[in-house]
Amino acid sequence: MAAAAADEKLGNETVVLGMDEAIGVVDAFVVTSGQNVRQVRSLVDEVERQVKERDGRSPIRVEGLRDATWVLMDYGDFVVHVFLEELRTFYDLEHLWMSAPRVRWRAEAAG
Repeated sequence: MAAAAADEKLGNETVVLGMDEAIGVVDAFVVTSGQNVRQVRSLVDEVERQVKERDGRSPIRVEGLRDATWVLMDYGDFVVHVFLEELRTFYDLEHLWMSAPRVRWRAEAAG
């Protein structure tokens, strides 16, 4: 649902990485990006709103919102990373965790 919320707000190349076997601390990383700081903040707001509305949950903590170049939203069992596109390319979490499986999250991918 966090990935879908980011996608609805035009998050760029939103992916979900299955992290339960890779690090065992969280089940998944949701990774997305925005073209500018304003869009990053908008993505964070939308993910928080939709997860709260659909599941009644708020993040345990949110880090990086002040400069909004890499915002981490910790929900305990999953973590949402919302990057400014340049920082996403620099940190390249998808490459760093390339052994983590990509989780199908789009409705059309399941059918």
